[in-house]
Amino acid sequence: MYMIPKEIKIQNNELPDCPGVYLMKNAKSDIIYVGKATSLKRRVGSYFQRPGDRKTEQLVSNIKSIDYIEQPTAIEALFLEANLIKKYKPFYNIKEKDDKSYSYLVITNEDYPRPYVLRATDIDDSASKKYKAVYGPFTSSRAVRNALDIIRKAIPWSTCAPGQKRPCFYASLGQCPGVCTEAISKVEYNKIIRDLMAFFDGKRSELISRYNREMKAAAKNQKYEKAASLRNRLYALEHVRDVSVLAKDDVKITDEQRGAGGIFGRVEGYDISNISGTSSVGSMVVFRHGAPEKAKYRKFRIRTVLGPDDTKSLKEVLKRRFKHKDRGWEWPDLILIDGGKGQVSAAMDVIQSLNTSRVIPIIGIAKGPDRKKDELVIPPAFAGLTPQLNKHKDILVQVRDESHRFAINYHRKVRSESLRITKK
Repeated sequence: MYMIPKEIKIQNNELPDCPGVYLMKNAKSDIIYVGKATSLKRRVGSYFQRPGDRKTEQLVSNIKSIDYIEQPTAIEALFLEANLIKKYKPFYNIKEKDDKSYSYLVITNEDYPRPYVLRATDIDDSASKKYKAVYGPFTSSRAVRNALDIIRKAIPWSTCAPGQKRPCFYASLGQCPGVCTEAISKVEYNKIIRDLMAFFDGKRSELISRYNREMKAAAKNQKYEKAASLRNRLYALEHVRDVSVLAKDDVKITDEQRGAGGIFGRVEGYDISNISGTSSVGSMVVFRHGAPEKAKYRKFRIRTVLGPDDTKSLKEVLKRRFKHKDRGWEWPDLILIDGGKGQVSAAMDVIQSLNTSRVIPIIGIAKGPDRKKDELVIPPAFAGLTPQLNKHKDILVQVRDESHRFAINYHRKVRSESLRITKK
C-alpha cells in the first residue's frame, strides 16, 4: 500500500477501503481536485507512488488535506463526483479536460423518456425543454454506460421507439418494460423514469424502502406477479454489483492500451453476404475489450440494393445502424470491415456524412494477393494506429471471422425462407 506523507491531513486520520469520492485541498482549503474510487484507500494512496507524470506531481505538490465521502456503491460515487465537479469546478479537474470533452447523461423529455450518454458538444443547450434531466459532467462516458447497464436490472429503462410489432431483445430479459410494443402505458413508464432519476439523485435507500413496502402490499392483495417483479427489482437494487464501473480508476491503463484505443473499447465488425446478389444481408458484431458481446449483435436484410454490390449494401447497413445512435446504441471506438479499400472508403463516406465531431477509426481486413494471408487495410488518416493494430491483429481477425460467420448464417436463413416461398 502506498504511503501518504504525514504532513497531509486526512479526514478522520484514515481512508476507508470502500467506494466513495475524495476531495483534495490546497493550503487555503480550496478543493483543487475531485475523484471517485471503488476503494478510497487504494486509489488515493496511488497518487503518492513514484515516479508520477508531471500533471500528477504538480497536483500532489499542492495537496495539503484530503476529505472523502463514502458511498454504498461505485455508481453512486460516479454521480456524486459529477455533482461535486459541477459545484466546485476544481482547478485540476478543469485543467485535465476541457468542457467539450466531458460526457453527460440526459433523460429526454418525451412521452416515453430515454436515457442517453452525450458529449458536451452534442447537447442542445438552446432546447432546455428537450431534456427532463441532465447529469454530469462525467470524465468517463464508458463508466456512465456501464452504470446504466447495471442499474437496468433494477430499474428497467428503455430506448425503444413505441409502435414496434415485436418486443425488443431487452424486453425478453426483463430489462425493457415493453415500450417497444406499448405494453406499458406512458404514465406507468414515467414512474419508472422518475425512479431512475431518483437513483441518480442519490436516493437509492429511499427507493429500496418504497419497493419493499409496495412488494408487501402487492403480496397482501394477492397480486403475486407484481410482488414477484418488485421482489426481483428490490434484490437487484440491494445487490448492485458495480465494481466494473470504476475499474479503470484502480488499474493503471498503459500507453500501449491507450494507443490501441478501440481494441480495448467497443469494436464493431461488419460483413455482407449474398449469392449473386440474392437474399443479400449484412451483419454487425460487437466486441468489447477483445471479447464478443452477442446480445448486441444485429442483422440487416438489404432493402435498397439490387444485384451483387457489397459496397452499396455496406453503406445501407451503416446508415441504418447510425440511425440508432440516438436510440441507445453506443458509438463504436473502432469499425472493422470485412473487405478492402473500396469497402473501407464506403464506410468512411457514411461516417463523414454524420457531421459528428467524433473520430471513429475505420479499417478493413482483406486477403492478400496469394489469398492465404489476412492483411489490414488502414487508411492514411489512421496510419498512426498501425503499430498497435498490427500488434493486436489476432483480435481483429477474430472480429472479422465472427462478422462473417454471423452474416453467412443469417443469409442461409433468409435464402431458405425465400426458397420455401418460391416453391409454394
